Formats: sequence, C-alpha cells, structure tokens
Amino acid sequence: MQRPVGTITRGTTNPNRLRRVDRWLAGPQAWRLRWAEGMPVVVDLGYGASPVTAVELHDRLRRVRPDVQVVGIEIEPERVALGKSLEREGLSFRLGGFEVPLDAGRQATVVRAFNVLRQYDESEVVQAWAVVQERLTPDGLLVDGTCDELGRRSAWIAVERAGPVSLSLSWRLRGLDRPSDVAERLPKSLIHRNVEGEPVHAWLQALDRAWVHAAQHASFGVRQRFLAAMDAVRDDGWPVLDGPGRWRLGEVTVAWSAVAPPGHA
Repeated sequence: MQRPVGTITRGTTNPNRLRRVDRWLAGPQAWRLRWAEGMPVVVDLGYGASPVTAVELHDRLRRVRPDVQVVGIEIEPERVALGKSLEREGLSFRLGGFEVPLDAGRQATVVRAFNVLRQYDESEVVQAWAVVQERLTPDGLLVDGTCDELGRRSAWIAVERAGPVSLSLSWRLRGLDRPSDVAERLPKSLIHRNVEGEPVHAWLQALDRAWVHAAQHASFGVRQRFLAAMDAVRDDGWPVLDGPGRWRLGEVTVAWSAVAPPGHA
C-alpha cells in the first residue's frame, strides 16, 4: 500500500461544525452529484478524531443523490478504526491522505478537506491541491476550507481540476459585528494575505464598507442588512457568483480571480 500523503492533524471537530459547506454542496453544487455517471463518490478528507462530519455529510448528500458513496479518509489508523464502527451502506472509512485512495482507481466527484491544510505551510498548499485534483472526475471539485469550532464562521475555496474557481464566506448573521471578522478563518492560501495591497484584503474591506453603509436596513433585521450589503458590493463591480437565495443564509461567493494572491490567479 502506498504511504499516505500528508501529516496527522490535530483532529478537533464537533457535530454540525461543517453544516455551512455541506449546505452549499447540497445546494448550488448539487448538480455535480446529479449529473455524475454511476454512483458518485464524495470524500471527507482528514475528518479528524471523530467521524461525525462524514456521517453528517452522508446524511445530507443522500437527499440529493440517494446512491452517493461517502468515504472518510484519515491518515491516523485509530481514527479510521473508530469510523469503521459506523460504516453502513454508502458510508465507509479508510486509511489515506491527499492521494485519495479509492477502489479500482475510481475518481471522486467531491473531496471536502476542511481544517486540514490550515495546519500546513502556505507553500505546500498548491502541491496538495495538485495531488487531489488528479483524483477528481472531469466535473469534480476539491473544497479546501476552514471554520471555527462551532461552524459559525466558515470560508472555503472551490478547486476544480483546472484550478481554483471561487471563494465562499459564510457567517452566522445574528451577532455579526463586521464581515471581515471571518478573516481569521480564511483558508491557508489566503489567511496570511489579509494585508494592505492584497486582493483578499480589498474584498474584505469592501464587505465591511458595504455593511456599514447598509446600517439603515438593520431596523428590518440583520438578514435584510446583509442582503443590501451584498447587493452593494455586486453593484460596485465585484464578481459575486451567487444571489439573494444564498445571501439569506449568510453566505456569499466571489470569483477566485478577484481574491487570488498575485501569481495564483
């Protein structure tokens, strides 16, 4: 067996922590599952000390595609053994890393790697992406993301076989002070880029300005304020890829080209 590619993560996780990205996968990205030939394979890569996020992923995605196969992959054998005790039809666990070992050379429709690359050096991210990209179907997707311990703030990069395509940010709107508070949860390739002169910094600042200017809508509720702010950044020329249906959930997606670090577009 090929030695797993990667290093053991801290493994911390919580039930329902990844609900925001799962909602996105089962929403605007559901076409990848529906159009897949045969049974689509979705990988929860580096699920951590508890297999709960893989179980939840299977529950959520089989509503979209009942025959979806979710595979939890971990580099730590004890974590795999724990997951195997919860295996069922359509849900399995195995040892591995970024090489994404699947049966009979199968390719993955989706690989969700959350709170994994955050523990790597920024210089290692693109290579890790490349290893996973080779294991994707033609319409496949790698989701490289990070969230807080309770899943109230989340950010993820969508990476297709040809390269990254978008950055999504998601907040729990109740109690939101300013959108840029999500900066501490940016994926590894962006978290150190939130400085003056970098595109992602400009994006977060634009969100903050729009949020302040939309304060007059607060009397109608925080959701209406957020909708007005997202309308404003889109009208200001930012390539926002979604609309009110996602904004109501406290989520916005922007084209990667608008936030990519120089030389990474």
